[in-house]
Amino acid sequence: MHDPGVYIDDRRRCTIHSVPITLTNPRNPDVKLTRKLQQRKVRDETGLFVAEGIRHVGEAIEAGADIAWICYAPELLKSPFAHDLLEKQRAAGRRVYALTDEVFRSLAEKENPQGVLAVIRRPLLTLEALSAATHPWLVALVRPQDPGNIGTVLRTLDAVGGSGLILLDGGADPGHPNAVRASLGALFWLPIVSATFAEFTSWAAAQGYHVSGTSEGGSVDYRATAFPRPAVLLMGSEREGLTPAQEAACAQIVRLPMRGRVTSLNLAVATGVLLYSMWDRGE
Repeated sequence: MHDPGVYIDDRRRCTIHSVPITLTNPRNPDVKLTRKLQQRKVRDETGLFVAEGIRHVGEAIEAGADIAWICYAPELLKSPFAHDLLEKQRAAGRRVYALTDEVFRSLAEKENPQGVLAVIRRPLLTLEALSAATHPWLVALVRPQDPGNIGTVLRTLDAVGGSGLILLDGGADPGHPNAVRASLGALFWLPIVSATFAEFTSWAAAQGYHVSGTSEGGSVDYRATAFPRPAVLLMGSEREGLTPAQEAACAQIVRLPMRGRVTSLNLAVATGVLLYSMWDRGE
């Protein structure tokens, strides 16, 4: 028998009159799964990923993200704002686990964690979720290799008022901790769609998108052209850029002039320069 004042659910989450008991057992099913989400294979299989830190968890909650559960460490989490946020989530029926410092650190990506993380279900969106009417300004990345670039592009897209991100032909995981962290919360506000390049070209043509690609051999200086909307900025892979077949799917190929010795820019930097130009020169 357990004390009638203690409620134990099927996942062994305990509360006393809604006040959490700190879990010391790292074998709790949700805690175990949270730790496994450090692996991409598990993120892909479950559709779950982790957002860590007060800013990211708060943005996920404000954006209405599908949060599976929240973990926090009372000894580490000092922010009154964060504690109030967690209390509201607990009152709304969300699974909120209080963990010992040691157990929480075993889940955290950061060396000096703030003491809170959320496990979130990633929306499974297709191209049909986007249209020229509702999403007039998009970025499409071909096989991005660096998850940090994905997050930074999302952050810049949000800054300029863009509509969403399309990931083509695989590449890095947008649920990777580096992508989540670099997005600074934009991940929860903008739609992210995965598709093949063939699917993308058919869909973009049917929707009437004006696709602008980039290449060092592009015929048009990015500062000397317009970017009609609905628009998609198509960025090639970090290693290879756009293939001839991918360039053929574009209405125009623009270039960023290079004065120094380097031959290319970081993907996220190049995308940022072009997005701000598109903001200025969009029609």
